[in-house]
Amino acid sequence: QLQLVESGGGLVQPGGSLRLSCAASGFSLDYHAIGWFRQAPGKEREWVSCISRSGSTNAADSVKGRFTISRDNAKNTAYLQMNSLKPEDTAVYYCAARGVSSRYVCYDHSYAMDYWGKGTLVTVSS
Repeated sequence: QLQLVESGGGLVQPGGSLRLSCAASGFSLDYHAIGWFRQAPGKEREWVSCISRSGSTNAADSVKGRFTISRDNAKNTAYLQMNSLKPEDTAVYYCAARGVSSRYVCYDHSYAMDYWGKGTLVTVSS
């Protein structure tokens, strides 16, 4: 069974940090580009960040300099380190993966992704 499972969400104060994890099972992340997306209450899902097979990354302007995406293929897991969190970062965070032959591409559109996790809730509030 192909599965992505997110963890690490929770309640954090403004200015705090969280690290989200995305564990894959049933397939190897080695051959996949990975993306993180989020959906805030009453809003559409939006792209947050992505990482290619080679480790090159890209991020939305709203999180650049605060969020860092990474991957550990040996652990078959991807991560999203979130620092300097703001109330507007409150959302359900989803990881997604797409099988790719190129080592250098990643995607900033949800429709490009093949597999999705069920999400983890991040709430930033005092």
